[in-house]
Amino acid sequence: MNPRRHRTKATRRPPARRRTRRPSRGRQRADDRLIGLLVAVVLAVALAVTVVNWLLTHWWLLVALGVLAALAGGAWLHQKQQRARWEAARAQGLRYALPQLDALHHARFEDAVRDLMHRDGCQDATRVGGSGDLGADVKATDPYGRRWVIQCKHRRNGLAGSAVGTPDLQILNGTARQVHGADIAVIVTNGRVTAPAVAFAKQQRLHVIDRHTLGVWASGSSPLWELLRAVPPPRKPTSLS
Repeated sequence: MNPRRHRTKATRRPPARRRTRRPSRGRQRADDRLIGLLVAVVLAVALAVTVVNWLLTHWWLLVALGVLAALAGGAWLHQKQQRARWEAARAQGLRYALPQLDALHHARFEDAVRDLMHRDGCQDATRVGGSGDLGADVKATDPYGRRWVIQCKHRRNGLAGSAVGTPDLQILNGTARQVHGADIAVIVTNGRVTAPAVAFAKQQRLHVIDRHTLGVWASGSSPLWELLRAVPPPRKPTSLS
């Protein structure tokens, strides 16, 4: 027997087994999510079918719910209209006496001016006064489409308080039109206005509401634009034009 051949047969290795590929964890998770989604869809469809069949069987319940919804909607609309009528009546009857205005905090004075503009028909009248207001305490658009920017100067002592001077008008003149887009720029005070300030206002097409004009406006029902001279023409035609 040939020893070389014997050694070769003895050292021959058995053929290696092929490894079977197992699915990766990411693939397995994706498959699990897909199966879960399909199960959820099937359950949702089954639930929807069950609910529809139940509602078809109990159709009278749908009718009852519709009637209740209509009643609730009608009641809500009625209350909204009633509140609007009450608000309109309150606004039309809004009056302030000068002693009332004198006693207000300066922020509440701005609120009063806003409410008076709202009474006059400016539905968007807003108080914007505060730090960084850039010369505008109240903004409003009147029924004729004109944009109002109002600076408020409250004096607790009324006529005895410090007078509104030219520097106050200069601030308004520098921001009302350029920054706030005003058609009508107004400064209103329950105190005094200096003669130079009045002259400056005329030169720059600004409007000054002094204590006397404020008293007439606040105690009556005439809109502010009927108390001022040389206001710009309406921007848009209205029923009031």
